[in-house]
Amino acid sequence: MSEAQLATAADTEVLAKMLADAFHEDAMTRWITPDDARRATILPAFFREFLDISLRYNSVYTNSARDAALLFLPPGAWEETETRGEELAARFTEILGPDAERMATISGLQTIHHPTGRPHYYLSFAGVSPSSQRHGAMSVLYDTLMARIDADRAAAYAEASSSGGLAVSRRYGFLPVGTTIEIPGGPTLQPMWREPQ
Repeated sequence: MSEAQLATAADTEVLAKMLADAFHEDAMTRWITPDDARRATILPAFFREFLDISLRYNSVYTNSARDAALLFLPPGAWEETETRGEELAARFTEILGPDAERMATISGLQTIHHPTGRPHYYLSFAGVSPSSQRHGAMSVLYDTLMARIDADRAAAYAEASSSGGLAVSRRYGFLPVGTTIEIPGGPTLQPMWREPQ
């Protein structure tokens, strides 16, 4: 099993494709874009944007096989990214077309529930290629990020969108916080908080 390493802009295309494959059947991406064929077409560009956001802060862990990725933002970066709201909304509208309204709904609810007042890391996406799942690739990335967070004596926040994500979060010391994010007519997100360790 390969060690975690920080991704670079040169990894964007391969990681965007991998994340698109990993999240193709995810409840949240299915709700944003219900049509399977359309979702397969737009998800690589969707994840390119999220990779770009995290890569601005040197905050994407991957491995040598590029079959897993953990996207995050260091303390203060989420707030800084929020100031680019209009720019990012325009980019997602270009990518998602008529589905952009659903993305805006999710983003708005996430913003309402996002903790403020305490510096923290924000874990935005964690994905493993379907052919590499359940082989420990994500554990290596999480171990590396948690060590970094602990070295900084920082808190961390994430939103679990699946039972698997909830289990992984709990295993790494995250606990449910606040109220569940209810997507109208769609899935739920469970806000998770990890105190400094």
